[in-house]
Formats: sequence, C-alpha cells, structure tokens
Amino acid sequence: DSQSLSSDEMLARDWNLSPQEWQRYQTLMQSSRGVYSPGLDPLTALGIEARNDEERRRYAELQVKAEAQRTAKELAYQRAYDDAFKRLYPNLMPIASSESQGAIARPANQGNGRLAVFVKDDCPECSVRVKALQAQKQPFDVYMVGSQNDDERIRNWAIVSGIDPANVRTRQITLNHDGGRWLGLSLGGELPAVVREVNGQWLRQ
Repeated sequence: DSQSLSSDEMLARDWNLSPQEWQRYQTLMQSSRGVYSPGLDPLTALGIEARNDEERRRYAELQVKAEAQRTAKELAYQRAYDDAFKRLYPNLMPIASSESQGAIARPANQGNGRLAVFVKDDCPECSVRVKALQAQKQPFDVYMVGSQNDDERIRNWAIVSGIDPANVRTRQITLNHDGGRWLGLSLGGELPAVVREVNGQWLRQ
C-alpha cells in the first residue's frame, strides 16, 4: 500500500532510521519483545535487540541525540511558558514570611482599605467569590492558604478561577501566598474569607 509505505517512511525518517530498520522494529514489536515491553520506542527496541556491537553503538548514539533534541525542545517551551506567565501574572512571587512581620502575621494590605481574600485549592466557592468580586471591579488581594510557596499552584488556581490577567498586571488584583496570615488573624470559619481592616481590626465582610 503506497500510503502506508509513505507513512512508514516518514516515521522512519523521524527516528533517523532506514525503511529496513523501521520494518525490523515493527517485526520486533510483534514478537516477544513487544509483549515484554509494549510501547517501546524504536531506538530502544532496536538497541536492545541489536545483532552486534556496531548496531548497538549506532542506536545508542541515535537515542542520545534524539533525547538531547527532545529535552532542548521541552526546555525551550518551558521557558516560553514561564515568560508568558511572568507577563500575564507578574505578582506571583512569595510575599514576606510571617516571621518577618512580627508575632501576628497581617495581610500586606494593612491600612490601605483593600479587601483581603483568603482562598484554598479545590474550593469551588472560593472561585465563585473571587469572580463576583472581580465583576464588581473591587480591588483585592488574594492569599492562598496551604500553597506551600508553590507559585504554580497559585497560577493554576488563578486560571481556573477566571482571574483576568489584565487585572493582575495593573495590580487591581494581586496573587499572594498566605504565609500563615490566615491563622494569624484568628478569625476562624470556612474559606473563602473576605476581610477588611476596620479601625485596626480585621473583620469578615
């Protein structure tokens, strides 16, 4: 079949193999090797089942090169991904730890009139509350409880919760690690918690 031959040739070329080597790989995967190691990539399969040292060296070198190319591509994409997040969510660095702010940790917005919104992961109600505040054009600071200083966790939560990156860029909304602040306020109750400082006291809104 000319179409399948063309497809096989393209697959062989992707792995820097000749059509004959690709055919041998397919044959190997239909044998006991395919039963022992289903889904094995061509270079590994051919290398394991090499018929002599020269073949074994050839497939090992091809695999090292292929792995290097794959890793380079993945690293390049990861860098692009990280750069995109820095542009879209620039306020993701961990905030000051509670130890640096005295015995009782306070939200960083103390005295500026902004709302502090305490949320946690896997909390649909938290996302609903934040969306509502965003729709009301309220400026607020999000503090994720239990984030373990994991920026990626806050990033994912912000996306799932529908936070507009433009609001983060303009600091209408900031994204922060809780850093013990929620416990420090001793307000209790379930999350989400929307609080504001009133006459020196933090109160739920």
